[in-house]
Amino acid sequence: VQLVESGGGFVEAGGSLRLSCLASTRFATHFAMGWFRQAPGEERKFVASITWDGGAVYYADSVKGRFTISRDNAKKTMFLEMNNLKPEDTAVYYCAADSTLILGPMNLGSDYWGQGTQVTVSS
Repeated sequence: VQLVESGGGFVEAGGSLRLSCLASTRFATHFAMGWFRQAPGEERKFVASITWDGGAVYYADSVKGRFTISRDNAKKTMFLEMNNLKPEDTAVYYCAADSTLILGPMNLGSDYWGQGTQVTVSS
C-alpha cells in the first residue's frame, strides 16, 4: 500500500487547509487511517484517525474542534479539514494506515506511511 499526501501549503493564522491522502490500492479501504505530524526538532505525534468504515474518529486534544477527519472509500482517499490554524500547527503532516487496528486511535506502529506534506502557518 502506498499513500500519497497532498494539500499542504502556507497559510496565515486563522486560515484553513484541506489535506488529502490517496491510497494506491483498495485494500486500504479496510484499514484504519490517520494523520500524524512532526514539527522541527520534535517527535512525530498523533493528530487524528478514522476507522475503516468511518464509524469512529479520534483526535488529539490540540486539534479538537478545529480539525475534521473523513474518508471516501470509493475514492480510496482520506481527508483532513483544518480550520482556525495556528502557528503551532506548523509541521510535516503524514498519512498512515494500519491493517490490524479495529478501534481506538492510531499509533506510531502503523504499517504504512506517506512521505508527508508541509503545512506552514504564519502568525
